[in-house]
Amino acid sequence: MKFTPSYIRLLESDELKIRAELAFEKMNECTVCPRDCRTDRIKYKYGFCMSGPLPIVSSYTPHFGEEPVLSGTKGAGNIFFGNCNLRCIYCQNYQISQNWESEKFNEVSHERLAEIMLELQEMGCHNIGLVSPTHFSGTILKSIYIAAKKGLRLPIIYNSNGYDSVEMLKFYDGVIDIYLPDFKYGESKYGKFYSNADDYFEIAGKAIKEMYRQVGSELIFEGNIVVRGLIIRHLVLPNDLSESEKVFKFIAEELDRNVHISLMSQYYPTHKAMKEPLLSRSLRPLEYHKAIELMDKYGLKNGWIQELESYNYYRPDFDYDRKNPFEN
Repeated sequence: MKFTPSYIRLLESDELKIRAELAFEKMNECTVCPRDCRTDRIKYKYGFCMSGPLPIVSSYTPHFGEEPVLSGTKGAGNIFFGNCNLRCIYCQNYQISQNWESEKFNEVSHERLAEIMLELQEMGCHNIGLVSPTHFSGTILKSIYIAAKKGLRLPIIYNSNGYDSVEMLKFYDGVIDIYLPDFKYGESKYGKFYSNADDYFEIAGKAIKEMYRQVGSELIFEGNIVVRGLIIRHLVLPNDLSESEKVFKFIAEELDRNVHISLMSQYYPTHKAMKEPLLSRSLRPLEYHKAIELMDKYGLKNGWIQELESYNYYRPDFDYDRKNPFEN
């Protein structure tokens, strides 16, 4: 039997429309992310994310650089949202995440974002990947509702930095089938220094617990493609600045050992990282191997481990080509 995305049931009961309207209202006095800026984004009063009420789509494309069970043979239908609610000094997408003056011109209507989802479906993509959706979580649901009414039938991936509001994630319960969060730091002091989030570990822990509550640890497949489940990404940073052991300990003890981990080695110094001595180089083999051993220590056997050399070829350039930023 062909997989039916969860949001179809909510569409048929009108619950999807109701949630979209309630989520949008959260931007009146914005609390859609843990920053709780309480600005009126509907009237274009900007908070930390420097974003208004409509989504900013910086790029959309079939993407083949995700985990194999998401990219498959036809690609993940990724939609890259501009701006961000973090300020990572090593962000590989900094051209769109921290370039507010130019990205505001990429704001689109809810109808246009819905059309983009349908275009990606027409291209044959396996899923719709919402990349960096957190600060637009109050507005994206409207587009999902419009797209679903017009025939969207692909599972949706919520691919976030992990710094999410539990309250907002509950609006997505039964809408999102695949959660793909980052778990960047096991120590909030590093979140403060390198991402301007002094409570990152606490916030991400609560958010990922909510994602886990919604979809659990089992991955559901259709053929060779995942259509439902949770995959946690962890980027290993030089000098153990990601505190990998604390991240793995949390996953093993607070969630369960069956959770799938995507261990990432693609760090390279970009954006402002070259000016930070502890981040101004790529990973050393010993550092990466230590992270792999820590996964084994905590019994985390499921998932994927990037090749150490991945930092050489995962280098997006959104200034070079918005349609194909990973092909340069």
